[in-house]
Amino acid sequence: MDKKLGITEKFGNCFQDHRHQSYVDHSVHELLAQRLYGIILGYEDVNDHDKLRHDPALKIALEKLNELEDKKGWLAGKSTINRLEYCPETILDQKTSRYHKIEPNFEAIEKSFVEFFLESYKKPPLSIILDMDVTDDQVHGNKEGAFFNSYYHGVCYAPLYIFCGHHLLVAKLRSSNVDPADGALDELQRIIGLIRVC
Repeated sequence: MDKKLGITEKFGNCFQDHRHQSYVDHSVHELLAQRLYGIILGYEDVNDHDKLRHDPALKIALEKLNELEDKKGWLAGKSTINRLEYCPETILDQKTSRYHKIEPNFEAIEKSFVEFFLESYKKPPLSIILDMDVTDDQVHGNKEGAFFNSYYHGVCYAPLYIFCGHHLLVAKLRSSNVDPADGALDELQRIIGLIRVC
């Protein structure tokens, strides 16, 4: 399905790779696909990829099975996959970071959700109904930005979601000490602007 729709390939275009390409065995697209497939399979931890990297079914999905005899046939391990994880370092230029050389373009990532939604239609729909909702994401321990929320009866985040039918258009992680409508108008205006342009 991913190969047909090109989701991870398009999503991979939302990242800039500052790694020295002569030393790269796994493209950003392959790393993203491996990470997302792992999550879909129930392996949410990056550590799981040290075992998953040898999984034949995952190698087939990532079209790496033909390279089994070669080291390049291995999928990425946890240390390589970890390079995708965003690290808000106090580094002005990602190119100078030793470990974080894959830079996300957050604006392009946000835009990609709306583009995937629009591409799902063969012709423009007559009307679009957007559903905005806030829910809780319970946390355990001292997590930055998590607060007790009496409505949800616990310490949590309060992410904002915007859907059109079953299509996710926005997922914003927010602290639970903000108004439920905080940032909703800005996101709604951004989405409407993108839809009108296309």
